[in-house]
Amino acid sequence: MKATVLSALLLCCGPAWGQALERGNGPEPSTLDAHRCPEVACANVLRDLYEGLVAEDGAGRLIPGMAERWEASADGRTWTFHLRAGLRWSNGEALDAPQVVASFRRAFTPLTAAPFAGHFDAIDNAARVQRGEVAPARLGVAAPDPATVVFTLSRSADLPRLLTLPTAYPVYLPAIAEHGAQHTRPGKLVVNGAYRLADWLPQAMITLERNPRFRDPAPIERVRFHVTEDASSELKRFESGGLHITETVPPQPLPQLRERFGDQLRISPYLGAFWLGFNLEQPPFQGNAALREALSLAINRDILTRHVTGLGETPAYGLVPPGVADYAPASLGWGRSTQKQREALARQRYREAGYGPDKPLEVELRYNTSTPHRRLSLAVAAMWREVLGVQVRLRNEEWKVFVGNRRQKAITQVFRGGWIADVDDARNFLDGFRADSPANWTGYDDARFTALLDAADRAPTLAARASLLRQAESRLLSAHALVPVYFYTSKHLVRPEVRGFQANPLDRHPSRFLTLSRTGSEP
Repeated sequence: MKATVLSALLLCCGPAWGQALERGNGPEPSTLDAHRCPEVACANVLRDLYEGLVAEDGAGRLIPGMAERWEASADGRTWTFHLRAGLRWSNGEALDAPQVVASFRRAFTPLTAAPFAGHFDAIDNAARVQRGEVAPARLGVAAPDPATVVFTLSRSADLPRLLTLPTAYPVYLPAIAEHGAQHTRPGKLVVNGAYRLADWLPQAMITLERNPRFRDPAPIERVRFHVTEDASSELKRFESGGLHITETVPPQPLPQLRERFGDQLRISPYLGAFWLGFNLEQPPFQGNAALREALSLAINRDILTRHVTGLGETPAYGLVPPGVADYAPASLGWGRSTQKQREALARQRYREAGYGPDKPLEVELRYNTSTPHRRLSLAVAAMWREVLGVQVRLRNEEWKVFVGNRRQKAITQVFRGGWIADVDDARNFLDGFRADSPANWTGYDDARFTALLDAADRAPTLAARASLLRQAESRLLSAHALVPVYFYTSKHLVRPEVRGFQANPLDRHPSRFLTLSRTGSEP
């Protein structure tokens, strides 16, 4: 009841209670445990609560975080980070290098099950620690003194960029020892970032307040991250003055949106891919590549991006989006065919798979609750029915339920997938399809694909690395383990009184780099 009343007040009356930034944030974050965060919704909040050794500014550029400087050895295998003086946790206790090392060890233990620890497999023994084969003390992270953290790598990697991810944030281990999973609750969560946790009303909002022990006081006193799973409702809240920034914009004709909102509409290139995944561990898609390809061929991506999403997205025939550094993406060969040709081939593959008018495929398409996802799922179901005669059941689920079902691969058949880049690297999109990856929701298991990724890690040059990654992407696409649908744009509505909101390819906007002017809806 308290959350419902509070949300209603914010909806009707707009920002209140002094200077506060009201941010739409999509679904309810699944956790505020930095090492266990699996999605954008929690990462947005954690970026305000924590700071890693390296940080990003409002434009997405790397800047010093806890470390004031760092250097790498000539072979790129040893990185040394020098901490700032006077680092403090939000409870006032000192934060030093041994605590940073202890946090890394916690992140990689099997019990933590960090979903994105695989991004750090260049650190010596990282994968072996996560599998429980060696003790966490064997991880290639050390503290030779209280102000220095040293990483030892088994291969070259862009370590500073990786260290901006939540997996690399320090966590306050005494609180975890005392409170367990409850250490993320208000009054118990100890952090080191520009903000600290003030309140968390489930399915309503997370409220942060300025951390007085952070070295640079954040310009905005308070930030509220609102649960806004329904994009249309989020738009209404923005129009009423209840939000300064939306997480997204509902599908509407772009010219009308521009006429209606002008410069408040921010659409920018974004390193992200939307795709549909197949459960390869269960029938009907297990061992039936022809059926998977038929469904992919039957989708008219041009119609979807023009009339269903309609906010600058581009049709996708591959997994890695254009614009990723040092990489030329692969794509499905028939992506250059006409839609009529693709549909004819779709019917052929459908017959080869053992289906037709007398034996139509019955399948369930599962997605998390969201207006854009519902619209797209309806359109895809209609295309499959019209081209192939497929009978589709749509199933929407609240985010946490959806994520759990997708991960378990027990009841899913076709599901909403996608990937937003953690770092600007093609490997970041491909790594989730390793057989042992926690993000491998399809169950794709191909030794040659893994071998290509491993070879890319050992490649002597960027060009050789890119070639091997492209071969891996081509192999994944030819297996039709997923249906590429479109490449994202970031799309937000931002009120005029918000200053410092800058477009960047990873669409990250830490609140400490934003300011609020005393105009418009700001009291």
